Amino acid sequence: MHRRTLLALAATGVAAPSVLRAQGTWPDRPIRLIVPWAPGGSTDTIARIFQPRLAAILGQTVVIENRGGASGAIGAAEAARAPADGSTWMFQYDNEASNQTLMRLNYRTLDAFAPVSLVATGPLAMVAHQSTPFRNFQDVVAAARREPDRWNYATSGAGGLAHIATTLLQQQNNFRLTHVPYRGGGPAVTAAVANEVPLFMTNVVIVSQHIRAGTLRPLGVTTRTESRHVPGTPSFAQQGFGDFEAPTWWAFFGRAGTPQPILDRMHAALTQAVNEPEVKARIEEQGCDIKASSPEECRRFVANEIERWGQVIQQNGIRADS
Repeated sequence: MHRRTLLALAATGVAAPSVLRAQGTWPDRPIRLIVPWAPGGSTDTIARIFQPRLAAILGQTVVIENRGGASGAIGAAEAARAPADGSTWMFQYDNEASNQTLMRLNYRTLDAFAPVSLVATGPLAMVAHQSTPFRNFQDVVAAARREPDRWNYATSGAGGLAHIATTLLQQQNNFRLTHVPYRGGGPAVTAAVANEVPLFMTNVVIVSQHIRAGTLRPLGVTTRTESRHVPGTPSFAQQGFGDFEAPTWWAFFGRAGTPQPILDRMHAALTQAVNEPEVKARIEEQGCDIKASSPEECRRFVANEIERWGQVIQQNGIRADS
């Protein structure tokens, strides 16, 4: 852009720094990546795998900030207040979709954010501590029908996909478990491994090592059929629970209004980073599949998730405190 034009923009109060960054000088400062979850959860785990390569590709430091609480809503609300100049981004989990119906938020996801990419998807799994008598999910249902509300199950937070999916399973199949929400996947998996709670509905990323070690036993997965990430474990549908399906997902967002050249560059850098063989292998060995979608595909996917799970929440009276 011509220097005289930039001076004119500055004189009229237009944000010349954003224009400059859009013209190729971005990123000119460390990049803030908000992860709306506590350290140790799946979102944090995946972000820290691709973070070094993303920083190297962009030629700038990428600083992860964990802002946990309220099932991802606190960190998301903070990201929604950030300036639309490419300095702040968000890497979010599937709770972002359900939070739109469950919570009274001061932002709407697809208005406040510019979807950059659906990074990965994967199965949710119900796992049990090795000391429990359960060998499959049918065992859980039988026990819960005999003694309603006796058996507790943990999730990473009230109102998240794991909570909603388990609630839907109970309502469709006439059994009752007691929900124990934690403040993120890290605290929840710690409780599950310590046998503070016998059952845990979660993405596979944060429990894969414990499944391999035998500490946690997988009882069923939310993909339509068996998942390669939990070999030998039939899906809920395969165990006779209808056509139940509820895959989990992780997506990368910028602020709405961020100059398009910055969004394009971030998309290209992120796609390159997560598709590099070593990064992709490390993420997928955790228990998910890299998608690296286009921004348009990500927007459509998130919009569909908001609509789909919003209907389930409303039809079944699910609350964020349930």
